Amino acid sequence: MNVSIGCDHGGIVLKPACIEALEELGIAYTDEGTFTTESVDYPDYAEAVCKKVVSGEADKGILLCGTGIGISIAANKIKGIRCAHVTDEFCAQMAVEHNNANVIAMGGRITSPEQAKAFVKKFFTSEFAGGRHQRRIDKITALERE
Repeated sequence: MNVSIGCDHGGIVLKPACIEALEELGIAYTDEGTFTTESVDYPDYAEAVCKKVVSGEADKGILLCGTGIGISIAANKIKGIRCAHVTDEFCAQMAVEHNNANVIAMGGRITSPEQAKAFVKKFFTSEFAGGRHQRRIDKITALERE
């Protein structure tokens, strides 16, 4: 498994905890930036991470901004991305089990590093349940064609 991670200046505070969680799980990652707290535009990082996911260069992605909302909206504009904005471990688990999310988004101004680490671990240790949920994923995918 390879994960692409990216953030803007508002999410950079969570990146070390997310990377630590990936390392503890033995998951390889690529860091798309940003690397400072200077103001940058989150859509640029959503695009960088999500293009790696849709191309197959990365299996999944992690996106971080101030709230996780803006970067998740940007990510979901990219065909093939199912990005879930997560605010607790249950959401991280359900994002995978029910929605087969391939990217998660979190906010550095609303999530602590400890929470982010737990959310990442839950996201990457959960499995898609399939069944009736696959039918719904197929309908989501169909929306991208319309």
